Amino acid sequence: MSAPETKAQAMVLAAGLGKRMRPITDTMPKPLISVAGKPMLDHVLDKLASAGVTQAVVNAHYLGQQIIDHVGDRTAPTIITSPEEDLLETGGGVKNALSKLNEDAILIANADVFWTEGAEPLFDRLINAFDPDHMDALLALYPVADGYGYDGAGDFFWQVDGRLKRRGEAPSAPYFFTGVQVLAPHLFENTPDGAWSLNVVYDKALVAGRCYGLVHDGGYFHIGTPDALEDSEPVIAKALEVERTKKAASGGV
Repeated sequence: MSAPETKAQAMVLAAGLGKRMRPITDTMPKPLISVAGKPMLDHVLDKLASAGVTQAVVNAHYLGQQIIDHVGDRTAPTIITSPEEDLLETGGGVKNALSKLNEDAILIANADVFWTEGAEPLFDRLINAFDPDHMDALLALYPVADGYGYDGAGDFFWQVDGRLKRRGEAPSAPYFFTGVQVLAPHLFENTPDGAWSLNVVYDKALVAGRCYGLVHDGGYFHIGTPDALEDSEPVIAKALEVERTKKAASGGV
């Protein structure tokens, strides 16, 4: 593919192995598994298009040609693919694609997450809330008590000024990270080559007091196994109906 005329505003992370979703992922990458009638990757890309994102990078590794073929004809947003011969994990994957991305701020989402919207779309809220004068990272969070299918101990404490603090040695924290975020590209300066986790840049922003959180006010569904996928479908269908009703009442399409 030739170099893009403009840099992409967003990146969707679609390179993971999806081991917990076996046997489905023996023949299909997890982002292409259908939820509520379409692949999880398409739900994320459709939300980016609704937020006004015109161009996005999608990385690919495991069964990556299926991902590349799937997004090949997409026009909203148009897609730049970032194939990875070796799996680079989240941090390495973003760093590998930096030349294709905006230099000011990058909207990033995991390809295998599913949420319904609250009062305003999550991507719109993140874009509007990101303040580069004070923030290097803005992470979308969700309450541990309310996340459908989530059974972890939480990731962060959300402080009164919006800045985050890791759970650390505490037995639990009230919020978990959703996999949706805005990051400043300069966080990737002096980071490792190869495979590494985005936790490296979160820690850098946390130390600098420039890692903030935004709590999502819609629904969030953690779909990690085939059984969870089956169990979540009727709950998601109901949540989507509520979302459509709210949108219609507010004059949305």
